[in-house]
Amino acid sequence: MRELTSIQLSQEMSPAWNLGNTVNATPTETSWGNPMVNQPLLDAVKAAGFKTVRIVAGWSQYSDADGNVSPAWMARVTEIVGYARNAGLYVVLNNHETEWTTPTYANQPMANARLAKLWTQIANNFKDYDDHLLFAGTNEVLFPGDYGPPTAEYQDVQNGFNQVFVNAVRATGGNNAKRHLVVQGFNTNINWTYNGFIKPADSATNRLFLEVHFYDPYNFALNENSSIWQWGAIATDPEATETWANEAYVDAQFQMMKSRFVDAGIPVLLGEYAAMLKSEYDPAGTYRTYWAKYVTQSAYQHGLVPAWWDPGYGFNHASGLFDRSTGAQYFPNLVKAIVDSAQ
Repeated sequence: MRELTSIQLSQEMSPAWNLGNTVNATPTETSWGNPMVNQPLLDAVKAAGFKTVRIVAGWSQYSDADGNVSPAWMARVTEIVGYARNAGLYVVLNNHETEWTTPTYANQPMANARLAKLWTQIANNFKDYDDHLLFAGTNEVLFPGDYGPPTAEYQDVQNGFNQVFVNAVRATGGNNAKRHLVVQGFNTNINWTYNGFIKPADSATNRLFLEVHFYDPYNFALNENSSIWQWGAIATDPEATETWANEAYVDAQFQMMKSRFVDAGIPVLLGEYAAMLKSEYDPAGTYRTYWAKYVTQSAYQHGLVPAWWDPGYGFNHASGLFDRSTGAQYFPNLVKAIVDSAQ
């Protein structure tokens, strides 16, 4: 483990890319339409200019009733991490499950125990890996169906999850005593993270990242049923855009993360961001490419590590970049815009 602070490490990690809808697919790796992960895919991601892969992983479907992860699945995840490291990529390995992390005091004892047991197993498996492997403890914790501002209880329980995760990993020793770890704000929302995140106590010094996500404006980025398809200063139709989440909003959101966290020595992983293709309105993807370029550049300039969400699908209303079988790029101009904007 090099004597690098998390801030120093973060400066080597941009841009990043998500291996989505595969290692977290249920009931098996290929159940959501993607092939099994292979070495050529990760080589292609690296060759395109990405420096980090966020491996979003599911564990419960491969665990017994007592939370013991199948040795075969742990070996498969280890193999996938190996593909990424062979390619020369940094790796952020997470627990992508949300089904059992409901942030209530009633659920907290069960979830804390489950989280600790899971991360003890993962950490022990990878304890000899160097600092090119990072762990991320939770994903988008929220009360099911409640997308409003979090209660004090919700915030408190999520902050508690972060502490349990850090404690569990550190307790395994080896390189995990100094491994860089990624903790999350509530539901990875920038505003709620700014207002409610409490940094967990850590036996290691300057070895923590904070993670948030960004999909604004929702109707442009994620809502396939919306006729909002233009964005930013280049928009020409007021009926096809939402000006509340324009360039100035992007900069303001990321400035919040910089001023409170990055400037205080806690780097921020923008663990997911993307805008879907809406070919029925914008076949060339002009506005999506502009959004991606602006958001990536703003994140990078504010000290965040931007990680594009790729579900593996290149069709309309998706945000895939790479053919998972061959590593071929679906949208070379979009890939270039992302990579060039994080330099």
